[in-house]
Parts: sequence; structure tokens; C-alpha cells
Amino acid sequence: MTTALMRRWMPVYCLVVCQACVSGGSSMAAEQPLRSMRYTAGTREEAVVWQGEVRAKLFQLLKLDDLVAGRDSIALDPQTVSSEKKEKYELREVEINSTPGRRFKTLVTLPAGSGGPRPAVVCIHGHGGNRLAVHERNSLYRGFAAALAERGFVTIAADVGQHAVYEKDRSLMGERLWDLMRCVDYLESLPQVDRARIGCGGLSLGGEMAMWLGAMDPRIAATVSAGFLTKMDQMEQNHCLCWKFDGLRELVDFADIYCLTAPRALLCQNGLQEPPSQFPVPLACEALKEIGAIYSDFGVPQDAAVLAHPEGHVIHLPGLLAFFEERLGPSGL
Repeated sequence: MTTALMRRWMPVYCLVVCQACVSGGSSMAAEQPLRSMRYTAGTREEAVVWQGEVRAKLFQLLKLDDLVAGRDSIALDPQTVSSEKKEKYELREVEINSTPGRRFKTLVTLPAGSGGPRPAVVCIHGHGGNRLAVHERNSLYRGFAAALAERGFVTIAADVGQHAVYEKDRSLMGERLWDLMRCVDYLESLPQVDRARIGCGGLSLGGEMAMWLGAMDPRIAATVSAGFLTKMDQMEQNHCLCWKFDGLRELVDFADIYCLTAPRALLCQNGLQEPPSQFPVPLACEALKEIGAIYSDFGVPQDAAVLAHPEGHVIHLPGLLAFFEERLGPSGL
């Protein structure tokens, strides 16, 4: 992220807070002894090998390795359920196949008029929300999906807040992630989408799922993870434990999952009004320091950042829009 862009939408004191956290300071939590595949700084080549090994292990833990291997054989079979014309885009409800035995509904926006292939963003809601929530302007999401659609982006949203496993021998987090990966499959199938310019963004659980999608799907070119950057020790208390599944803590912490996104662009948003028990900025900056190691090894330390904004547990809309405009390119191209 360029310094000029950061100055355009980041209050100066946010830069100071994050720089102080990244440059030093003592740890706020004890080292996690079970983190066997924690990223340690090395060479670019070593980083690539580490990413491949961790991604493969995580797909196994998520119970997705068979679906990933056979994805090309699972037809999307998209069916448009309804459509609505907006001033600058068309809003469609589209149903697609997740697995050979399950379908799910998405909310898709397509820009009005002609033009070349556009950038696209997978827009992800949090707990208590659904695919409609990311379009609601007076919500915690600030209507970021609608705001992107008005700027010429293609967007897609799906429901990922379930707490029940749909299919036998699957996992909750695995099914949530897989549906988002299928959203990327659908975006790639659209002639309106530039396949090299697909991003994802979300808040809270949506920020967590954006972390997972950006980490596990290399097709994601830019990720905004809002209201989530933290450590697993913090999430063990006062939080829904749906993030936790067998083998996860023994393998990694959240910083390591974010490390799988490198060298692709990553912006985390944490509010200065987040209480200490939730997603406070100092803890986010500690995690960013760990993530920064792999971005440095890839030679792009500037491409992972925390935006510490003056609100609480919300999307910082100007920051999200500026980030996607820069990282995915002008939406009109």
C-alpha cells in the first residue's frame, strides 16, 4: 500500500499507533506451545514451501481436501432466482452448486452498461447476518457491497453464519469456506469479471472468513479482514468458539493463517473503540508484526497493514473502498 494512499484515508494517529506496535513492544500473551507450524522468517523460497505444506494440512483438518481435488468435476449449474434493476447495477439472487449434493443461494451485483471485465469482491457478513446484511447502509457493514457495486465492481455474497454442518463427514468452518470458494468459482465464470482482479472482504465472522478465503484460495488478489485480527488465546474467552476445530491450535495461530495470503495484498481493520475483551488495536498490531515477517521475506512488507480507525466493531468504508480501488484497479477498466 502506497504511503500516499494511506495518508489519504488513514488518520495520522492511526499510523503512529500501528507503527509503534509493529516496531517493538512486549508480548501481550504467552507464547502458544502447540503452534507447531508457526511461520519463522527465512527466504522467499522457504516461505513458498511452508505455505504449501500448511495449506495442505489445513485443507485436511477442514475436511475439504477431496472437494478441492475434485472441484473441476462439480458443475456450478447457476440458476437466477430473481433480479432487480438498480440505478448503477443489477442485483440478482443466484443459486449454485456447492457440492454434488447441496446448493446454496448468493446475492450478485453486475454493473449496468457495457465495458471491459471488472474487478470483483466476495462480500462476507458476520454472526447474526446474512447475504443481505452487506448491502445495508445503516448496519455495521456500512453497505460496503452496495458501495462497491455502485463503483462498478461485481460483487457476490453468501450466507456463512450457520452453526450446523450440512453434510456428513464435513466440518463447520470447512463448509463455510468451501461455499466462499465456490463464490470465486462463480465469479470466474462470468464474462463481466476480470479473473486476475478478485478480492474479498468482511467484518467480524466475515473478517475471519475473509482471512480464511484469502489464505486458502490464491485466486484472491486482495483481502480486507475487518474486526477480526487477533490471537487464538484471546478468542478462547468471551467469543463464539465456532472458529475452533480439532488440530487447528496444534498447527497454527491466526497470524500464520494470514501469512498464507502473502505476497498478495492484505488490509486488516480494527477499531480504536473495540473493548479489550474483543478485537483491540494493540493485539492486532502484535499479530501484524508476526504476519509482517513473511511479507518481508517476499520483499513486500508494505502490502500487509492494519487500519486502526476511530470507531468500534464496524467496517471503515472509506478505507475499504480506497484499498480495493488501488489493489484491484479502477472499476471502470
